[in-house]
Amino acid sequence: MTQTRSLSSSQPAIETTALRKVYKGRPVVQDLSLSVGPGEVFGFLGPNGAGKSTTVKMLLGLVMPSSGSVQVLGGSPQDPQVRRQLGFLPEQFRFQTWMTAQEFLEFHGRLSGMSAGDLKTRIPEVLELVGLPGRGGETLNGYSKGMLQRAGLAQAILARPRLVLLDEPTSALDPIGRVEVREIIAGLKAQGVAVFLNSHLLGEVEQVCDHVAFVQRGVVLRQGSMAQLLGGALPVEVRLDRLTPELLSELDHLGTLELLPELAGRPGVQVQLDSDADTPRIAEAVARAGVQLYALTPRRSDLEALFLELIDTSGEGQV
Repeated sequence: MTQTRSLSSSQPAIETTALRKVYKGRPVVQDLSLSVGPGEVFGFLGPNGAGKSTTVKMLLGLVMPSSGSVQVLGGSPQDPQVRRQLGFLPEQFRFQTWMTAQEFLEFHGRLSGMSAGDLKTRIPEVLELVGLPGRGGETLNGYSKGMLQRAGLAQAILARPRLVLLDEPTSALDPIGRVEVREIIAGLKAQGVAVFLNSHLLGEVEQVCDHVAFVQRGVVLRQGSMAQLLGGALPVEVRLDRLTPELLSELDHLGTLELLPELAGRPGVQVQLDSDADTPRIAEAVARAGVQLYALTPRRSDLEALFLELIDTSGEGQV
C-alpha cells in the first residue's frame, strides 16, 4: 500500500495565507487567512455566493488560487500523498448509482490506496457508523436522498483521513440522522481528525465546532473560537412581582441595569453581567429582598443572531 506522510500533533491541518481567487476579473475569495489545527472542528459560514465552495475547491486542489498560499496536512493539496489523507462529502453529490454501496465504497477505497483486506473489515464498520448496517448489497439507485448522504459520509471517512471536509452534511437528514452525524464528528475529533464544516444549520454548527469563520463576498468578516464569538457580557432578563429600590440597588452592583416594560402585569429588569458565573447572585439578591421571582432568563447571543448581525444577504450570487 502506498505510504503517506503523517501529520504531527502541532502541525495545522489547514493553513492559508492571503488566499485569493479571481474569476473573469471578479474576486470571489479575498485575502483569506485561516489556520485549522489537528482534531479541530472548524465551521466556515456565510450566505450563498460568499466564496465557501471556491475555498473548499482550493483546499482540495481542484481549483488553483490566483495568489496567496495554501497548505493542507503540511503539504500541497496537489500532492497525491496529501490527497489520500483527505475525506470529502460535497453538498451536490453525484454517485455511481448503478453500484451497490459495497461496490461504491470498494471503488473509492481502492482510489485511496486501501488494501482488499482492509476494505473487507473497514466497509462494514463505516456502514454501521453512518446508520446503514446490512445495506451494503443494495444498489444506490434504490437509496433515498438521506441514505445517499449517509453513504457519501461513509465514503468520506472510509480511508481513515486526517482531514475531512463536509459540505452541508446533514441537509437531507432527519433529526435522528443529524444527531448521529454530530456523534461521528465528535468521534473524528477524539481521534485527532480535523473537520472543516460548511453548514447553514447554525444550531448544528454551534454544537460541534471549536472555531468559526464568517465569510461574505470572499472576505472573512470575523473568526474565532466559540467562546470568543459568543462569550463576553451576558444579558439576563428578570421578571418579578414587584421592583423595590433595595433590590434595584443590589442588582446595580452586579451589572448594568435596564428597566423592561411589564409583561403580563409583571415588571422586569435586564441585568448585564460580566460573567455567567454571577447569574446565581441575581436569585440570591431577589430572595434577600423578599420579592417573588417569576423568571430569570439569560439572553446569550447565539450563532444565528451573530450571523444576522454580520451578514448582509442582499445581492448575493452563487459561487
